Amino acid sequence: MSRDTLFLLEPEFADPALPGRSFYCKDCITIEGLLAAFPDRAANINVVHVAYPRPRAAVIAAIGEANQNLPALVWDGGFANEIEALLAALAERHGFPERHP
Repeated sequence: MSRDTLFLLEPEFADPALPGRSFYCKDCITIEGLLAAFPDRAANINVVHVAYPRPRAAVIAAIGEANQNLPALVWDGGFANEIEALLAALAERHGFPERHP
């Protein structure tokens, strides 16, 4: 069985629709912080940073063109790319603490 892959947007990116500004993805930054806080658990995940513009070839190859929303955790037979489901999958699959309700 292969390691899970976590796709994140690059920490800082430009949006051609909003020239002259730089941005970050709030959900990706949340996950980046979680990985940084628990490096021993993060070490078991293949983390891939991708550029903001679509199409995102690596993501499409893994989970299909309709599923390019990031962040996305991909494992054999499944994936999560909604933040709450992704956080739950990280807790269940990799032992990260759960988010406090």
